[in-house]
Amino acid sequence: MGLADDPFAYHLVQDGTVRVSRGGRVVVVVGGVRAARLRADLDKAYSFEAEQQLLARVTGNYRRGNEKRSK
Repeated sequence: MGLADDPFAYHLVQDGTVRVSRGGRVVVVVGGVRAARLRADLDKAYSFEAEQQLLARVTGNYRRGNEKRSK
């Protein structure tokens, strides 16, 4: 199960915050400078996958490449 199977969704709120949800539940609410930067990055996202990676990074829910695989 990955981002393609269960993608993130986001809602831009008038007060400047960004609500990121997954599976119908709000995962994180981003505000302030981070929200402004996220909005700008989402506007520049060139594909759905790029958008999903940005949202995953904001939530802290992504692989960093240093996880060990079980044997």
